[in-house]
Amino acid sequence: MSTLTLAELNTPLLALRLFSAEFAHLPAPCVSVSTVYPDRLDLTFHDNLAAFEAWRAALGIAPEAVSYREQGDHTRVLTTDTTYAGAHLHLVGFGRLTPAPVDGA
Repeated sequence: MSTLTLAELNTPLLALRLFSAEFAHLPAPCVSVSTVYPDRLDLTFHDNLAAFEAWRAALGIAPEAVSYREQGDHTRVLTTDTTYAGAHLHLVGFGRLTPAPVDGA
């Protein structure tokens, strides 16, 4: 197994650098770059689906390109993928499900 160099992560790191200039006004995501997927930049939004939506819109990702699922009884999960500056972007948003009203409450 070969070890990657930091230079081999240039593509997602360049995309992140461009984001800091072009989208500095947007909410900050949790950012991840990994040697497992060296061309990928992960942007994760915890408890903030509005931030996910702001980034989706800024990147020009169509709403129908977003996948929705529920995780357990309490969490909504939105995911989408696109490319930017040659990097594969993977966006994930987590939000709370609104609890159903309890009868008699």
